[in-house]
Amino acid sequence: MASGKYIFTLEMAVRDYELDSEGIVNNANYLHYLEHTRHAFVKQEGIPFGSLTSSGLVPVVRRMEIDYREPLRSGDVMLSRLWIEREGARFIFHQDIFKKESGDPVVSAVVTIVCMEDGRINRGDGLAARLAKYLAAPC
Repeated sequence: MASGKYIFTLEMAVRDYELDSEGIVNNANYLHYLEHTRHAFVKQEGIPFGSLTSSGLVPVVRRMEIDYREPLRSGDVMLSRLWIEREGARFIFHQDIFKKESGDPVVSAVVTIVCMEDGRINRGDGLAARLAKYLAAPC
């Protein structure tokens, strides 16, 4: 679990109601973990998600790719980590979840976000300005 490019880590615990009949976290819950991590990150950066939408800038998921590596179970604690880059109008969130105790990888995801304004996709320059210190090369 090398730190590499990660710029944010959130610790979370598995809740029993997230388990399926096999006693592992249901695959759909990983989407919630990933989203919760992104929202916690922007909130930490002083950009509460609600303030973006109330200002007319609406970041939306355009694409999500997830590789499931090892299941989480009741009692597991996870570390959800991310780093970001920008490709034109797209913000690419690279997100990984690890088991805290062992460091074993659980999920690897690439989440593409675009920004909508007045119902149309825009370049997201307002969001890019707020995240500039994390974006390798502004486009």
